[in-house]
Amino acid sequence: MNNRVLIIEDDPDINDLLSDILMRESYEVTKAYSGSEGKLLLSNNDYDLILLDLMLPGISGENLIEEIRRIKVMPIIVISAKTSKEDKINVLRLGADDFIAKPFDIEEVVARVEAQLRRYTKFSTNISNSDNITYKNLYLNRESHEVYVNNKLINLTLREYSILELLLTNPKKVFTRANIFESVWKSEFLGDDNTVNVHMSNLRSKINSVDKDTEYIQTVWGIGFKLKE
Repeated sequence: MNNRVLIIEDDPDINDLLSDILMRESYEVTKAYSGSEGKLLLSNNDYDLILLDLMLPGISGENLIEEIRRIKVMPIIVISAKTSKEDKINVLRLGADDFIAKPFDIEEVVARVEAQLRRYTKFSTNISNSDNITYKNLYLNRESHEVYVNNKLINLTLREYSILELLLTNPKKVFTRANIFESVWKSEFLGDDNTVNVHMSNLRSKINSVDKDTEYIQTVWGIGFKLKE
């Protein structure tokens, strides 16, 4: 079955352009023109990837990311004219997996969609179902991809989950930011520490919101990160 992509974009011309691009690549495409319509489609259907504008009628893209991440782990690629550093960091913190600035290059959109689906498919199919992990007050279920802290479910993005799993399965190892990026993003690290830092900060904040008294991830200054012993 072809991968299913949901495009949530209120500009009909851009929505149609993205749809045409992806259908030529044999993706199954559904179009929504508001945040509210996108939310309704997501509540009734399953998709493999979402292309999402931020400035939407009904429900903003930022709010929609938060709602999606409460229940789903599929990749979210934001395509937006809001291109400030603060906007990019904010959507990554909320749970987006990638950001493409408008105006965009058609080939870049296709390449990024392919990359996100390739990583998501590998993540979904290669996780062992048998060796769940318990560490301090944290429990990671590798079958359901769920993480509990103090018996409370915390909602992690695909990247956050993968970072946590990487640390938990290598409890003695210190990971550089390049190690983490290449292990989790499956791409060459080009020296942008901010991507890893944002996801690590978000992961720590979510764990800390449930368990303020226990440290799980240690910063090794000048090197990177490791599991806190």
